[in-house]
Amino acid sequence: MELTRRELVAAFLGASVASACTRQAARAPVPGAIVDRAVDTGHKLRTGPLPRAQTFEPVDVLIVGAGAAGLSAAWRLSAAGVKDLRVVELEAEAGGTSRSGRNAVSAFPWGAHYLPSPLEDTGPVMRLLREMDAVTGVDAEGHPSFAEELLIQEPDERVFFKGHWYEGLYLRAGASPEDLAELERFDARMNAFAAARDAKGRKAFAVPVALSSDDAEWTALDALSMARWMEAEGFRSPRLKWFVDYACRDDYGATSEHVSAWAGVWYFAARQNGKGERSDGFLSWPEGNGRLVKQLASSLGPRQLETQVLVHTVEPGEDGCRVHALDARTGAPRAFHARQVVLACPRFVAAHVVAPWREARPAWMDAFVYSPWVVANLTVSAPPASRGFPLAWDNVFYESRSLGYVVATHQSLRQDARGPTVLTWYLPMAGADVKAERNQALSATYGDWEALVMADLLPAHPGVGALAQRLEVQRWGHAMVRPQPGFLWGEARRAAQQSLGRHLHFAHTDLGGMALFEEANWFGVQAAERALAGMGLKSASWL
Repeated sequence: MELTRRELVAAFLGASVASACTRQAARAPVPGAIVDRAVDTGHKLRTGPLPRAQTFEPVDVLIVGAGAAGLSAAWRLSAAGVKDLRVVELEAEAGGTSRSGRNAVSAFPWGAHYLPSPLEDTGPVMRLLREMDAVTGVDAEGHPSFAEELLIQEPDERVFFKGHWYEGLYLRAGASPEDLAELERFDARMNAFAAARDAKGRKAFAVPVALSSDDAEWTALDALSMARWMEAEGFRSPRLKWFVDYACRDDYGATSEHVSAWAGVWYFAARQNGKGERSDGFLSWPEGNGRLVKQLASSLGPRQLETQVLVHTVEPGEDGCRVHALDARTGAPRAFHARQVVLACPRFVAAHVVAPWREARPAWMDAFVYSPWVVANLTVSAPPASRGFPLAWDNVFYESRSLGYVVATHQSLRQDARGPTVLTWYLPMAGADVKAERNQALSATYGDWEALVMADLLPAHPGVGALAQRLEVQRWGHAMVRPQPGFLWGEARRAAQQSLGRHLHFAHTDLGGMALFEEANWFGVQAAERALAGMGLKSASWL
């Protein structure tokens, strides 16, 4: 049965947005398209036996997947002097969920759009930022500083509520003394978590997760949801609960009811110093984290990266791995024999690709759950008018299930200009039933998405319809691993990180339990160093 526009909006964005859309005037639809295509090719993995080539292309290291993790592995191997290196990618472009686009107005992200600046001058992310000339110095305590043009410029955040924009993400307007007292108490708890160290000197909550303390004093938080922890701690202010829920949806693609309390605390504690001061800020570019993956990819030679290659079988052996693939453009079979393989794809893909796992699915595989997301880029002829606090980099709707939008040209030093820009709109499909959410996202038509995006924007920007020039929609069916209660410190994630034999190693954000660049980079570098060891090549660890 076809839904009315109001029913469609209520199903995706909630009743408050649906109520507002009934008061919107008629308008011409915005031209555009759904731009993702890989879902059709990727589903060939489920169709049964695929043709196989009889001739194998030899290679020292084959990396399957050119997202942030796969490109981080390639970057590490290239730095170690590995020349016989190949990266193959299903999509037409590298980058995974950090991929970006560009039109005549601006570059813009198709997924991840910022990197929290590191607190300390250690680890592979800092090495990457130095390569990009993003680091301007390090103080006596080892805290780095970063190029001003990369740090998010003010105004950085605002929230829309009841017809008005307000500064920041916590809704202070109309907050009661009790609300503010709860916020102050919550901040104090997060500061204490941020300052906590174990007997080995490890932070209780660190970036990446692998550097965090495994003491039960803190990991016990993983057993319950963030919502349950908030209730147990007496945090009942609706504004604080919304703020925490927003954080969970933003970083994990799920509500606080479906996110581990350890992950919820990590969001607020891992990137600050325990004194209430977060890192130096967020680093961003018009193309978002597309800039980071571009830097990683620059380590590869012109024939070392191949796109539109569907790897469907990896067979570990005594002398390496046999890898079977299809040319996604022609359907022609290909095959590789690699001394070492880095499989940089999520577990749900690996389950169909790794031959032994197809035969006997690991028991831990079902612990990995993924949130679907939808990202839409709307090109407008001018920034939309606002009532209240002025246009910011991050613009959030308090009463919507979406996360609002970021402004692609905010970092171009012309945010006060009245010229055209691109608004990047984000919707995490955060319901409990991820399969139903995924089906809903993939079955919606372009017309549905156009109606949803505009219904979300119009209450805050009544004139945006006249400014809208083109809308493009990207659906990510399995965008982010969910750190559900029990997952981050459970056995499944630990088991999934282990190499299979001496020749097959794994890299992806899902191994860290959080779909963040730092996790992808960490596991990419770790897999690369395991491959180096497998080839007998000694190299000091970057980890």
